[in-house]
Amino acid sequence: MRTKRSLRGIAAAAAAVFLVAAGAVIASSPASADPLEACTPSSGAIVAVDFGPWGGPVVRGCDATPTTGLDLLHEAGFSTAGTVHDGPGFICRVGHASFQDGTQRPVPADEPCTLTPSADAYWSYWIAPAGQDHWTYSQLGAMSQVPKPGEVEAWVYGGTDVGGSTGAPTFTPASVRATGPTPSPSTSPTGGPGEPGAQPTPAQVAAAGAYLVGQLIDGDHVDYLYDDGTDYPRTIAVATALAATGGQDPALTKILAYLAVHVDAAVFPLGGTETIPHQGNAAALALLVTVTGSDPRAFGGLDLLKVLTDRVCDKADVDAGCTAAGDFAGSYSPVTHATALLALIRAGVTPPAAAVARLLTLQCPGGGFADSHIIPGADCTPDPASTGIAVQALSAAGGHDVEIGTAKAYLLGTQRAGGGYLPYADAGGPETIPTASAAEALAVLAAATPAAAARGFLAARIAADGGLAPDATATESDLAATSLAATALAGKTLATLTHPLGGEPPQGPTPDLVKGVAYLVAPAQLVDGRYYESFPDFPDFGLSIDGAFALAATGGQDAKLRAITEFIRGGGKVGDSEFGVDGWLSIGTDYPSGGAIGKVAVLAQVTGYDPRAFGGHDLIAALHDVTCAAADPTLGCVGAGNYRNAASVFSQALGVIAQLRAGQRSDAAAPITYLLGLQRADGSFPSLIPPVSAEDRDVDSTAMAAMALALVTGDAAATAAVDKALAWIAGQQQAHGGFPGAAGDSTNSTALAIQGLALHRATYTAQIAKALAFLAGQQNSDGGFNVAAGGQPGSDVRASTQVVGGATGISFGVLLRDVHADPGTGSPSPSTSATASASASASASSAAPGTPVGMPVTGQSVITMVWLAIGLLVAGVALLAVSRRRTGRNPVGTNTVDPS
Repeated sequence: MRTKRSLRGIAAAAAAVFLVAAGAVIASSPASADPLEACTPSSGAIVAVDFGPWGGPVVRGCDATPTTGLDLLHEAGFSTAGTVHDGPGFICRVGHASFQDGTQRPVPADEPCTLTPSADAYWSYWIAPAGQDHWTYSQLGAMSQVPKPGEVEAWVYGGTDVGGSTGAPTFTPASVRATGPTPSPSTSPTGGPGEPGAQPTPAQVAAAGAYLVGQLIDGDHVDYLYDDGTDYPRTIAVATALAATGGQDPALTKILAYLAVHVDAAVFPLGGTETIPHQGNAAALALLVTVTGSDPRAFGGLDLLKVLTDRVCDKADVDAGCTAAGDFAGSYSPVTHATALLALIRAGVTPPAAAVARLLTLQCPGGGFADSHIIPGADCTPDPASTGIAVQALSAAGGHDVEIGTAKAYLLGTQRAGGGYLPYADAGGPETIPTASAAEALAVLAAATPAAAARGFLAARIAADGGLAPDATATESDLAATSLAATALAGKTLATLTHPLGGEPPQGPTPDLVKGVAYLVAPAQLVDGRYYESFPDFPDFGLSIDGAFALAATGGQDAKLRAITEFIRGGGKVGDSEFGVDGWLSIGTDYPSGGAIGKVAVLAQVTGYDPRAFGGHDLIAALHDVTCAAADPTLGCVGAGNYRNAASVFSQALGVIAQLRAGQRSDAAAPITYLLGLQRADGSFPSLIPPVSAEDRDVDSTAMAAMALALVTGDAAATAAVDKALAWIAGQQQAHGGFPGAAGDSTNSTALAIQGLALHRATYTAQIAKALAFLAGQQNSDGGFNVAAGGQPGSDVRASTQVVGGATGISFGVLLRDVHADPGTGSPSPSTSATASASASASASSAAPGTPVGMPVTGQSVITMVWLAIGLLVAGVALLAVSRRRTGRNPVGTNTVDPS
């Protein structure tokens, strides 16, 4: 799993990074600018921004290694903000430290940057390639435009028309261009692909899938590169890629669960079904859901197909999101339009005739499809990426042999030696994304040799980490390029891809985790905002960590999570009390608590701290030191491999989890063997160590043991133990959906059962759905949860921490919410992973181990993972990045990434 990181080098692939999930303007901070002298007429690129409307100067900046127009702005020292509807790629505000202390213009009072600005007052985008001394209105958005060596770009605030015949910069390119030797001319294209190169191997396809999983935030989504917030287009693209590569169903299932919970934010970023939708996400999700065997008419409570069919434009209407009749309102690229048609066809819906006819108007005279959502009759620039998906849509629709034939001729005629495709006519070389899209179309067209040549080109691009770079100049693998190439690498197409995950998504009520989190962080429960109590004025460290796990699993309360973690890390003493965390752990004394040490170590790992230097202790070394060599009651050792004074399966499992997460497989070998030895023949585990009787069988402990053993990869005995444990747990479910625990049919036991069963989600989808419904029925009006069904009503803090954490679907083995802060700054580290707020009624993450330690009693177990995923649905193909060429405009010209 990986926390959020800055991936510089998104190049053309990032054209798809448009949407913002929250209702706030998306701001991007400037990087440290390269000096102007680092750019020459043959290297780097210059960007000039005219602040004249506010009495300011024309400010220049340089980026020696630009990847996109947006990257050029940031690397040249400018800050930007996008719009709520269109995301960070639509430049709505620009600022620079040299003018008015960096205040971004226009200010919010003049332009709220909620919707796309009007055509008479926005930042228009202009380019002048090396050697050209006049400005050209960019037909691409900042996230699609790839600056060429020696290029100069300009941003001017005001108005222009679609063709860019007005509103050009008042200064010349020469006045802001770098000086130096004249650039050499660009290379001319060569014809024909030649013999296909080596084809992608199964190992390479698997490596691409593994690379994509490694880029996920919290294992279930992708965030924007330059801003906070979920990047739904790229998240959907990754899910589609994993459906194509195979072998990553746990990750795919978690992504789908996340998308199901956040489907409204993805499709209606402006906050309401009456607003213009993001049709790119709606179409890609609908296709993905169909690909993975679920129903796009009921994904997360939303009918994705209806979003498309109910919004077919009958005329051009900019305010309604319609460029021309037949558009899907809110769609602004041929890629989105064709994806929507393909999604409908694959779901068994005959697409509206007007929508099919509209796609045909986007075909250029030479057979290729337009690089932007042009109005009928406008100049048409063909694009292989648009053509690739359009061919698949028309082939699926049937009856368009002439149009498909001319598109085939275009693809065959523009393929380069080596099998690749240029993104546009004068590009420096073939790129990954257009080649991938063309490869799929060629396969649909039965052009076997050219398709193989394109796949060979892609195979040659695969790096050591399994990813692909967007172009030959990029030095790092790119998530968007890799996700959009994966289907072609796997020898599949979006027109035929199927990867059913097994069953419909869980239906019925689920716990309201927004209310649950609000209950947990309320001052009545979270004392001083730092800890929980079992008795007045006495911090309960185990319970406080349970609460931290719940907040880590749900997200959205990082400050509280960090405060709890720092409280534990700082010793946990309150007032004049002498008792603190050190006394609880008892490291270095005659009575060390192996379970408590394991639990604190897992807390450190979950929150991004170093368990080898946490609270003055090396907790991993301490676990090694308290591992028993043999049974010795005087040392608190029941047997070899038991941790000292770890008197419950929970405690033992937590120690195993901590060691395995720290990479200490060898040190954990004896504790794993001991844990395996506690399993009964029927698959269950006891609660206590040693068991109090032969009848001691416990749902909580069995789930916890299963989550720990699931981390023991490549071990047949551990795998078999997990399978038996989950089968036993499933057999304990009661008719109302709950599971029995020490206090009756308890919420705690049910939450842990969900976490365990989520290790094999596809197998236990029905059981998980019933369990979630049971938990929903035990939630009170204050957001908290009862201890057990039929027991004394009223919210209980311990039960609530474990239910909230469990209902997220995140296992302690993989749970990660990096809120580590440098003690001197008090702010989260840049690697903090931003997940959705506690808004999710449950956001599934991967399965893993659970938590409570110290307390041998079943009811004391900790939260962990659950399957909340409303199903394994899988969202569409997100050809998002394929749309390298922004539409002709939405009236605002090309300062826009496809806001569809």
